Formats: sequence, structure tokens, C-alpha cells
Amino acid sequence: MEFTVNGDTAQIDGPVDVPKLLAHMGFPDEGVAIAVDGVVRPKSRWSEEIGEYAEIDVLTAVQGG
Repeated sequence: MEFTVNGDTAQIDGPVDVPKLLAHMGFPDEGVAIAVDGVVRPKSRWSEEIGEYAEIDVLTAVQGG
């Protein structure tokens, strides 16, 4: 399956949900927010399959001031 993650094309053998995507891309599974096609996906829905060609934004928390 092909996706756009933070503006870059990524390919993963499907089906894909958020935990599989995060692991594949090397992101942590804590301290992140996920948007799929511009809609924030709450953690309670991370197990739902992500459709092919989805545009995904992964936002990580950063400490500092």
C-alpha cells in the first residue's frame, strides 16, 4: 500500500493501521498525534485500517520553551 506521511511517499505491505505505520516509519507510539486525510484520529481508533493513498500527518511532542 502507498501513503504520504509528512509529505513523503511511503510503501508498506497492507493492510495497515496506525501502530503498524508508526513502527514501520520509526515513530514512537506515545506522545504523537495522527491525522489521516486532514482529520485527527483519536488513539481509540488507531486499530482501524488506513486506506491506500491516504495523506497522513504524524506530529510528535517536543519539549522546550
